[in-house]
Amino acid sequence: MSYTALYRKYRPKSFEDVKGQEHIVTTIKNQIKADRIGHAYLFCGTRGTGKTTIAKIFAKAVNCEYPVDGSPCGTCPICQSIAAGSSLNVVEIDAASNNGVDNIREIREEVTYAPTEGRYKVYIIDEVHMLSIGAFNALLKTLEEPPSYVIFILATTEAHKIPITILSRCQRYDFHRISADIISERLKELIEQEQMQAEEKALRYIAKSADGAMRDALSLLDQCMAFYMGETLTYDQVLSVLGAVDTERFSMLFRAIVNKDILDAMRQIEELVTEGRELGQFVIDFTWYLRNLLLLQSSADMTEVLDVSSESLELLKEECKMANDIELMRDIRIFSELSNQVKYAAQKRVLIEIAVIKMCRPQMEEDYASLSIRIEQLEKQIEEGAVANTVPQVQPAIAVNKTDADPQHKPQLPKAIPQDLRQIVQNWQTIAASMPGIIRTYIRKARLSMGNEEQLLIVMDDPIGAEMLAQEEYLQEIKEIISGYIGKEVSIEIRVNETKETSNDTYVDLAEVIHMNIEFEE
Repeated sequence: MSYTALYRKYRPKSFEDVKGQEHIVTTIKNQIKADRIGHAYLFCGTRGTGKTTIAKIFAKAVNCEYPVDGSPCGTCPICQSIAAGSSLNVVEIDAASNNGVDNIREIREEVTYAPTEGRYKVYIIDEVHMLSIGAFNALLKTLEEPPSYVIFILATTEAHKIPITILSRCQRYDFHRISADIISERLKELIEQEQMQAEEKALRYIAKSADGAMRDALSLLDQCMAFYMGETLTYDQVLSVLGAVDTERFSMLFRAIVNKDILDAMRQIEELVTEGRELGQFVIDFTWYLRNLLLLQSSADMTEVLDVSSESLELLKEECKMANDIELMRDIRIFSELSNQVKYAAQKRVLIEIAVIKMCRPQMEEDYASLSIRIEQLEKQIEEGAVANTVPQVQPAIAVNKTDADPQHKPQLPKAIPQDLRQIVQNWQTIAASMPGIIRTYIRKARLSMGNEEQLLIVMDDPIGAEMLAQEEYLQEIKEIISGYIGKEVSIEIRVNETKETSNDTYVDLAEVIHMNIEFEE
């Protein structure tokens, strides 16, 4: 016999097996017991919350020969035929592929015939919002004056797309997202029935990743169990299979952002990419992590709201004191905007790196939160007597004398260029391509020039990129790569081209000089 997926194998067969939708189950059972059954029901809710499952149980319960407290017995011939999908009294229709007027007309013709067995004919129309306008109009007449033996159950994830004329003729039931606690307990039950073992922390993470959908949780559990068949399912294994990121990694990245350590933050992202983590999910999870920090900072009583382990809670309590609420709200805003962009981006890593740099460098933005953070940083530096350190070390592309400073006067070409600099310029594309991560992104757009005493100038139009590359750790890394390529130590300086026009550029582009076959000094 072929393998049956967990979400199909353990689909609830009675109302008592349904988890997390007690408000709906109780209402429907009371209607069945009191024989106050409506003719049309609308089940609304996100995927995997039990809409179709409850519809099928409802269909069995209203036709069951021996119902028990409003639930189907599951043993009578009618219950078994409905469960097997062979009953003519229960018709399931997928509105996504049967959304035309003709499909609904067939239903209108069929409802004129009474059920051959049982009391009711039940029509379950899934994804009903996919019906065309004409199909809705055709269905409207049947819903308005249905035969006494017909029940319509309409299921949808997008109730706002259903015409108000249909909504007004249905009893509407909104299915809630199932809590992580309920999903986690259900997973424990299934693990025991499957005679397998799993860490509670692993099941808890699967339950949280399911985002309120029991079916998604069972599918994720099925995937993890298949990968580690015969082993105890651990938390780290679940992270590996799902491409997720551990809370400890979030902590390390957050501390790097708080310390304004861009190099460390880029290394964290580099490791995520190397490990094959899913970057879209990482953005969502890190936003949630920042949200937990903000809630914990707002009030100590928030510990009951946070869905984290005790050891993670202690770490959060320590880190929420490292940043103020303005910084956290700004970081959450940046990553929330990023989550929308990352979904359809081809270069997800680049977008994440830019967002992290923004978080480390408030001066890149001019909104209220960024200005407040910058003022706070300046006040702190004044108190520590380190005001001079706030001035960027990047030198603008302004010449030393007045003649060079005038954009109308182009600088004189150098009479000779050292052989070492010529070698660097001629192989610049290769050298730039060998640079790591974020350095490569910015330095590819730079131009090369020569300063005093054979100094190599890297001229950039982007002041933000220039400021970042001028930091000691990045500058040293650039020097080491270039020196390693030519086998000699090179003096390098990052400059900003303020004119942003090559025609009035203050600095000579060495690539153009070499192309003009100027004489080179050996």
